[in-house]
Formats: sequence, C-alpha cells, structure tokens
Amino acid sequence: MGSACRCIICHDYGDRDRLGTFELRTIVHVQQYGWSTVLTGPRDGRPGWAFTIGLWHTHRSPELVVFGLDPYDMQTIVNNLGERAAQGATPAPGQERHDATERHPVALRPVDTRWYERLVPEAVRFYRSSPLPFLQVVWPDAAGLYPWQPGADPALASAQPSLWTPPAEHPPGVWTS
Repeated sequence: MGSACRCIICHDYGDRDRLGTFELRTIVHVQQYGWSTVLTGPRDGRPGWAFTIGLWHTHRSPELVVFGLDPYDMQTIVNNLGERAAQGATPAPGQERHDATERHPVALRPVDTRWYERLVPEAVRFYRSSPLPFLQVVWPDAAGLYPWQPGADPALASAQPSLWTPPAEHPPGVWTS
C-alpha cells in the first residue's frame, strides 16, 4: 500500500458540497481529535461493534474494529489504542495488547478486505479506496482464551466474527448471513 492518503480530507473528489452529516462530522472529528469512532448497534441478530475512521489519515496507523462488548467498552478500547498509536505505539497484526482496557488483554488480527463493505462501509466511503489497513481487536473468554485457541468458549464466535478469515471461508453464523 502506498503512503498517499486518498481520504475525503486529503483529496477533493468534487463532491464536498454534497457530503452528508455523517461525513462532515467525521471530518471534524478527524481534524480535531485525529480519528472518529463509529458505534454500530446490534442488528440482524448480530451484536454491536465499534470502529475508527481517521487513524490511517492522521497517524498512518491501521484502523481498528471491535465487536460484541458493551458500546462504552468498545469505544474505550479503540480510543485507548488510538491514543497509543498517536503516541507512537502503532497497533500491528499479531500483537497482544494490555493497554486497551484494564479488564483483559486483546489480540490484534488483520481484517480481510472482503469484509469492509459489509461491516465498515463508512470507512471505505471516507477513504474512497481499498484496501486500507484494518485490524480487528479480539477479546478473550473468561479463561483468557481467544476464539482460535483450543478450548475457547464457543460463544466468542457469536459475539465477534473472525474477520481475518475470508467471508466465504468463515464458519456459518450471524456474521455470514
């Protein structure tokens, strides 16, 4: 991926006078705070999720997405990791981070780009290009096991998808229907 940002802040696509309230608010948040956090409520039998828009623009840090927790907790997690990125601790695939929340560590996994339109379309519209880097922030079960580890609570798969897996190969469930 090249370093040129193709977002609606950096590039004039000739439609700035037609941007909606969401896009305009996102621009303000990115310019003021460095990124914006989007909360998506539960729908279609899926738990809610939260993701960032603007970390790539401002800090050349991957955008972040987290699923299935309380909205406040998800917002806190991505904002804490965003603040760490702003301080130079850029999130990277394969990391286990203990600085996202006091409750538990989280693991970072790369998101397959084929999930973007389904789960983070607002980020795609902001950047007007793909692939932009996205990491899924994955939380463990009560025993500290992540969904891919043997013995992990099967309920993790319902609460948070495995976005590092292409949609066509993802186990059937609420995330693939």
